[in-house]
Amino acid sequence: MLEKPDIQEEKISACLQKEYGLSVLHLTFLPLGADVNAAVYRAVAEGVAREERAYFVKLRRGLFDEIAVTLPKFLSDQGIEQIIAPIATTTGQLWATLGDFTVILYPFVEGHNGYEVTLSDRHWGDLGAALKRIHTTAVPPALTESIPQERYSPQWRESVKSFLARVEGERYADPVAVKAALLLQTKRAEIENLIARTEQLALALQARTLEFVVCHADLHAGNVLLAANDTLYIVDWDNPILAPKERDLMFIGGGLMGVGRTPPEEETLFYPAYGPTSIDSSVLAYYRYERIIQDIAAYCEQLLLSDEGGEDREPSFHYLASNFLPDSVLAIAYRADKTGREG
Repeated sequence: MLEKPDIQEEKISACLQKEYGLSVLHLTFLPLGADVNAAVYRAVAEGVAREERAYFVKLRRGLFDEIAVTLPKFLSDQGIEQIIAPIATTTGQLWATLGDFTVILYPFVEGHNGYEVTLSDRHWGDLGAALKRIHTTAVPPALTESIPQERYSPQWRESVKSFLARVEGERYADPVAVKAALLLQTKRAEIENLIARTEQLALALQARTLEFVVCHADLHAGNVLLAANDTLYIVDWDNPILAPKERDLMFIGGGLMGVGRTPPEEETLFYPAYGPTSIDSSVLAYYRYERIIQDIAAYCEQLLLSDEGGEDREPSFHYLASNFLPDSVLAIAYRADKTGREG
């Protein structure tokens, strides 16, 4: 979210005092991320012997699933150093509630995400090793039962179909909405073909028995944090899922891991650390297609159903349009639909 949410900072500070026992000295809004339902802050609080400590405060509006904090806490407790565990409240809960928001607190880690800097060879190796541990760590049944399972749902495909129909008969006053509607009209045939192919793959995958593992599910460069001490972290566990490993592996070489490396270079650096594995090209293609469709649906919902969002609107249109650029994510997904990889 690029704009501050409609909540007084004094209330956030009071919540941190009440729930976490923090005496907040400074609270700074951070205009980060493309998620319009999440806002983040840097809080500086007085620690032991008047030492100041920094914290990362995340506010999430709307539905909240506690697995978003219980799972990363468990994985961190298993010794996976690339995961930053949430901090518990004074009563031992991993989140707090503030009006319509869920509040989650983390240690503040100075650094940059993978869109801001290029991952080094060692970072790619660290990412591969960490993701392998995530995919192979035994999760207790009580926790596993709380993790959503892949259903190959048509939700996002149906949503995009409705927007394609909507822009044919509706007129928009907001200039960003006008651009978004025109883009959908211009790319209509391509989007319809994308949906049809994704539905075909979904039906085929539903008929198969595939091994499911714990997946982060949103492992793009924005959720890879490179700390000032050069440590790599995997952040933002809002939507973990039990799914084929390709749910996460689709990001490697998929055009969503920042600049500086070609897709083959990403794979060359990542897979030796991840270890020998067989990649199912049909599953990989499905997830890359489905990700694009989900993004289209989410950005259309933001831009076409409301004129709110302020500074977030223009970047959102940019992200929407970027799916169709030459050699971007859609072109890469088409290539994955034709070739497999064995390692």
